[in-house]
Amino acid sequence: MKVCLLNDSFPPVIDGVANTVKNYARVLTDCGNDVAVGTPKYPDTDYSGYPYSVVPYQSFNTTHLVNGYRAGNPFSITAIEELTTFKPDIIHTHCPFSSTIMARVLRNETAAPIIFTYHTKFDVDIATAVKGQLIRDRVAKVMVNNVSACDEVWTVSHGAGENLKSLGYEGEYRVVNNGVDFEKGRVSKEKTDSVRALYDIPDDVPVYLFVGRIMKYKGLPIIANAMKLLSQEGKDFRMIFVGGGTDKDEMQKMCIEYGLSVDIKDEEGTVRSLAVSEAPGKVIFTGAERDREVLRAWNTLADLFLFPSTYDTNGIVVREAAACGLASVLIKDSCAAEGITDGRNGYIIEETGEAMAELLSRIGDDREALKETGQHAMDEIYISWDDAVKEAEKRYEEIMDAKQSGLLLPVRKESSHYMLEAATALVDSSNYLLNVPHNIKEGMMENLTEVKEELHETYEEMHGKYGELHDRYTEFVKSVKEGAENLIKRGIGTDDEPEDEDQ
Repeated sequence: MKVCLLNDSFPPVIDGVANTVKNYARVLTDCGNDVAVGTPKYPDTDYSGYPYSVVPYQSFNTTHLVNGYRAGNPFSITAIEELTTFKPDIIHTHCPFSSTIMARVLRNETAAPIIFTYHTKFDVDIATAVKGQLIRDRVAKVMVNNVSACDEVWTVSHGAGENLKSLGYEGEYRVVNNGVDFEKGRVSKEKTDSVRALYDIPDDVPVYLFVGRIMKYKGLPIIANAMKLLSQEGKDFRMIFVGGGTDKDEMQKMCIEYGLSVDIKDEEGTVRSLAVSEAPGKVIFTGAERDREVLRAWNTLADLFLFPSTYDTNGIVVREAAACGLASVLIKDSCAAEGITDGRNGYIIEETGEAMAELLSRIGDDREALKETGQHAMDEIYISWDDAVKEAEKRYEEIMDAKQSGLLLPVRKESSHYMLEAATALVDSSNYLLNVPHNIKEGMMENLTEVKEELHETYEEMHGKYGELHDRYTEFVKSVKEGAENLIKRGIGTDDEPEDEDQ
C-alpha cells in the first residue's frame, strides 16, 4: 500500500500532531508500506535521513501569527508533481488548512481517497491567531468546507468530533485513537533517583506532575489554586511542571503570589529558587524536556498526573503517564477523561481548584492506593503507536476495498471543488511545460500565457454561475494568477522554491 501523509507541521517543529505523523510514517513503513510525507519546508533542515520519503514544499514565515510555525503553499508545483508520481492509494491529511487543500489537488490527480484526522480544537487556535469575530467565522467556514470535502473524517476522541460539529461540520466521523511512544512499564529506581536528586525531592512527600506546554488554557491556574489551598491546609508536596510555553512566567508569578516556594531550572541548567516560603509545599518548573527517558522517569516518580485541560482533544500525555503506571486527575466531561472510570484507572473532578485540592487532600497520602490506580491505568487505557497505526491501516484497506467495489460514494461537490479543479489544471499544464526540453522555451512561454488566460476565463465563467465564489475565492485566484506570472518572468527549468524562504 502507498500512503501519502500530509501535515502542516513536521520536525524540526515538535508538537503532538507532528509526532503523530512521524509515528504513522514509522509504523506503516515497518509494516512494509511505501510512505511519503508532504510538509512545509523549514530553512536549513535536512529531510533526507528518514526511512521514508519526505517531500518539503515552499513555505512562508508566519511565526508572527503562530509562534514557531510556517504556512505552506498547497499549490507547490514540484511537490504536487512528486507526490502525484508517488501514486498514493490513500491520502491522509492531519491539518484542515494547507495540507487538506493539497490533498484535494492530489485527489484530482490520482483519484486516491482522502482521510482527514481532526486533532485539535481549532476554534481556540483560530481565536488566538485571528482578531475579529467576522474573520474568525470565515476562517472556520473555510476549514469546515475543507474537512467536508474529504472522503472520511476521523477524530481522536468523541469530544473532538463534537467540537468539529459545533463549528458547522455536518458529516459523520469515526473515532480513531492515537497511541504513545512510551514503552509500557516503569523505569528503574536509579533513573527516578537521578531526577529526584537534581531537585532535592524528599521520598516522603506526594509528588504531582504536569507535562506539556505551559499555557493557561490547559487549566494550569486550577493546579496553582489547588496547590495554594493544600499549602494553607499545612500539606507538604512537590508540584512539578515539565514544559515550556508563553505563560510560564505568568504561572511562576501566580505561584509566588499564592505564597508558594518556587524553584526553576534556568537556561544554564542550574536549579535555583525564585521564591522561598515558610509555608509547606513547593512548585518546580523544569522547563522543556526532550529526553524521553527523563520524561519516563518523571512519570514513574510522580504519585499523580494533574491534567485539568478541557482544551486538549485526546491527552496523549495521560496515556504516556498510564504507560508508566501513573494515574491522572481529569476534568469531568473533558476529552482526556474519555475511557476513565473515576477511582479505578484515574480520577475525575469538577473544573475548579477547590475540587482538585479536596481530592488531593483526601487521597494524596495514600500512595499504595494511588499505585494500584496507576496499574489499572497501565492495563486499561495504554495504547502503543504500533497498535494504533495498525488499526488505522486496517481501515485504510477497507476504504480501498470500498473504492474498488464502487461502494465509496463520491463527495458532493461544493463550489470550492471547481476552483481546485482549475488549480489542478494549472498545475498539470505547468508540470508539462516545466518538463519540455529547453530548446522550445519560447513555445512554452506562449503555452503558459494561454494557461493563465484560460484560468482567468474559467474564473469569469464560474463567477457568473457561482456568485459565492467572488467573496470566498477572489484571493485564491489572485494568488494562482500571480504564480503563473512569476513562472513566466522567471523562465522555464527553474524550481518553484524561492531562495529566500521568508519571501
